[in-house]
Amino acid sequence: VYPYLKLFMFTRDDVTLTPLQLDSWHVLYEGVPEAALNPSIQYSFYQDTLNQGEDLRLITAVENIGDYPMDSLWMHYFIIDKNNQTHHFYQRNDSLRVGAFIVDTFKTSTTSYPSLNSLWIEANPLNSPYHQLELAHFNNIGQCQFMVGTDIANPILDVTFDGIHIMNGDIVSAKPDILIQLKDENELLWMDDTSDVELYLRKPASNTPIKLHFSNPDLTFYPATSSENYCKIAYRPDLSEQDGVYELLIRARDKSGNISGVGNGSFDYNIQFEVLNQTTITNVMNYPNPFSTSTQFVFTLTGSELPTEFTIQILTISGVVVREITLSEMGDIHIGRNITSYKWDGTDEYGDKLATGVYIYRVIARLDGETIEKRQTSADKYFKNGFGKMYIMR
Repeated sequence: VYPYLKLFMFTRDDVTLTPLQLDSWHVLYEGVPEAALNPSIQYSFYQDTLNQGEDLRLITAVENIGDYPMDSLWMHYFIIDKNNQTHHFYQRNDSLRVGAFIVDTFKTSTTSYPSLNSLWIEANPLNSPYHQLELAHFNNIGQCQFMVGTDIANPILDVTFDGIHIMNGDIVSAKPDILIQLKDENELLWMDDTSDVELYLRKPASNTPIKLHFSNPDLTFYPATSSENYCKIAYRPDLSEQDGVYELLIRARDKSGNISGVGNGSFDYNIQFEVLNQTTITNVMNYPNPFSTSTQFVFTLTGSELPTEFTIQILTISGVVVREITLSEMGDIHIGRNITSYKWDGTDEYGDKLATGVYIYRVIARLDGETIEKRQTSADKYFKNGFGKMYIMR
């Protein structure tokens, strides 16, 4: 401290009015430590430009350059964000012996710090319960800036009913398996929070949609667990109590607040669908008709259960069965509108091509041995006694 120490003494004598003469000074002094940031020992700033959600990382060394040891050394880090808000972080280290140094590592997510920010480092922070006396404090402080790029891409929302993308007004199962997937291109901000998705269901004869809460046992949330970053919601409602037209409405956004829709306050996805609880099947039509190389079959099922038996019989005009197409050949079918993935190529049971001409066909559909009722449609005029016509044109 010497020669920078100044001492002052004041005396007063009200009796003899004689000032006291000082013969000598005797000062007892207890020294204090001195810590300082020392980047020459260790300093690493991961990078000053990051993507939102990426970790900010800083490594720095603090050395005791004084003659006295320090107790446990606390580090104070604080971030001043673009809104001039300060975010504080404290970390505790071991004691710091004379001439020794510690290396401290600070890491935090940049999710909450878009745009330009300032990071401040303070060893042995002032005005805190952790402060220890030092000779000086100016060499305990450092500062650096970092930029966080924001995510502006919209997440992608995908909704299927029993594995199918339906059209507005389609018939679906009374017990549908609705899968909602929300995918975001940002690999750092995972879609892992139910608050990112809002679901509503409007029931028949109601003008007000009802919000669906994730405490509902019909809803199961699967958070993102990989860099592909998509969450899934399985919604399995039981709509067997009421026939009619329902509407599903969805709002969805990513962790950066980007919505999956157009952003005008409306829902990002809404679709109307019809539920008919009675198990029925429409007349099956083939398309195209006439055909030369192949044809598919189009029909609609209602209810909540698929047929256990489904056979399309193709006959000549004289009534001879030339081909039977079974459910196992048909491929996947579902409640609602079906267009078979199976394509019949106009051959008989032996694989021989049938001749050009008119053929008739009928459908046998049963559920647990009971014939499934036919549902009336405008296409019924093309059928007679349950038989339809197709034309093969070679």
